[in-house]
Amino acid sequence: MRATTPRRWRSGTEPATARSDLKLRYLLSLTFTPLFALATAGFALWAALAPDGGVPSRGTLTGFAVACALLTLFAAVDLVVVIRRRRTEL
Repeated sequence: MRATTPRRWRSGTEPATARSDLKLRYLLSLTFTPLFALATAGFALWAALAPDGGVPSRGTLTGFAVACALLTLFAAVDLVVVIRRRRTEL
């Protein structure tokens, strides 16, 4: 195996120095982190106050709260990554 042989061949027409759009990722993460956090709190409160046998059920509302909590975590981690990359690249 030669040292100059790439391990993975590039396909497509993207430039070799392509970078992601950090401004857009920053804006989206900054917008959706608090939005998903509020949705998590709202669904959790709704699930806590829901009557037995109500529609939607407590399980469904709890599932939505967990899903929103995971999305909040994902958006917050992405926000931290974008901030760190913007400090080093810009």
